Amino acid sequence: MQQNVLTCSNRVVSNWQCACSNDIYIKHGKTSGGKQRYKCKACCKTCIDDYSYKAYITPNTSIIALLIEGCGIRSIARLLCISNTTVLKRILSISKNIRKPAISLNKTYEVDEMRTFYKSKSRLLWIVYAVQKDTKQVADFAVGSRTKTTLQKVISTLLISNTNKIYTDKLNLYSFIIPSNIHFAKQYGINHIERKNLSLRTHLKRLSRRTICFSKSITMLAACLKIYFWS
Repeated sequence: MQQNVLTCSNRVVSNWQCACSNDIYIKHGKTSGGKQRYKCKACCKTCIDDYSYKAYITPNTSIIALLIEGCGIRSIARLLCISNTTVLKRILSISKNIRKPAISLNKTYEVDEMRTFYKSKSRLLWIVYAVQKDTKQVADFAVGSRTKTTLQKVISTLLISNTNKIYTDKLNLYSFIIPSNIHFAKQYGINHIERKNLSLRTHLKRLSRRTICFSKSITMLAACLKIYFWS
C-alpha cells in the first residue's frame, strides 16, 4: 500500500493508507463517537480523521523481526502496543504475500522431519522440509502427520528440479518415494539441516521446548514457518 494524503474539498484532512492511488474523498457520515467519516470515491473504502487505535501505522517489518527473534504472539502485541488479534491477522496477511523462491536445478538437498504439536501435546505434528546443501536455503516444506503423503509434498518438488542427490535419515518411508540412485541415508549426511532444526526451535517461540507457547492451528504454524524461511 502507498500512503496517500486524504483530501476533501481541497484541504488536507489526515494521512491514510488506501489500496488505490486515488486522493479524492467525500464525507460519509459520522461514527458513534462523533468523528467525521470519509469515503474514497475510487475503492469506496472509508476512514476517519483521527484514529484512537494506532495499530494501522505499525509496520509489518517490526512484526517479522520480533517473530523470528523468539517472541510469541502476546509478546509481540505487548511490545508493539497492539492487540493479539491484530498480530495474528497481520501474520496471516504477510505469509499470503510471500512467494516460494524458484528452486535451483541439479543441486543436492537434505531432507528431515521435526516433531511438534498443536492445541495439545497429544496432537503430534511434523514439519518436513528440504535444505539446499551448499546455500542452506529452504527449498520447500510441508506440515502434517509423519506419513508418505506429507513427505511426498516436499520430495516431489525436489524431483522436479532434477536433483543430483537427496540425503535423509533412515526413515523407511523415504525409500518408497525417492529413486535409489539419488537417495543417500548415511551418517553425517544431514548435519546442516539438523543444525537448522536447532535454529528453528531457538528462533520460533512456538517450537521451543519447555515453554508455554504452542500453535493452536496448523494454518498459523505454516504461516510462521513461511515467514521465517522466505521473508
